[in-house]
Amino acid sequence: MLYAIISEDVANSLPLRAKARPAHVARLHELRDKGRLILAGPHPAVDAAEPGDAGFSGSLVVAEFDSLADAQRWADEDPYIEAGVYQKVTVKPFKKVAP
Repeated sequence: MLYAIISEDVANSLPLRAKARPAHVARLHELRDKGRLILAGPHPAVDAAEPGDAGFSGSLVVAEFDSLADAQRWADEDPYIEAGVYQKVTVKPFKKVAP
């Protein structure tokens, strides 16, 4: 089943993101290589594709996991958690309707 992992950043998270980004992206690539990643990316803090110093306000990952518990476990092990990037992470089932 698909699950949405919706994360909200702490204020001024850009320096924290920069340090943990390689490990964070590596985990996403693992999901992609297993054919389980549907989409992933950050939410710019401003209305721009490249927010510059404004940084990001959070992230969204939609991926396939065997259960909600597995999705939650994967989210809990995100390097951004250990780095203090996220202040809140919500994991919930997701039903893809389109495209």
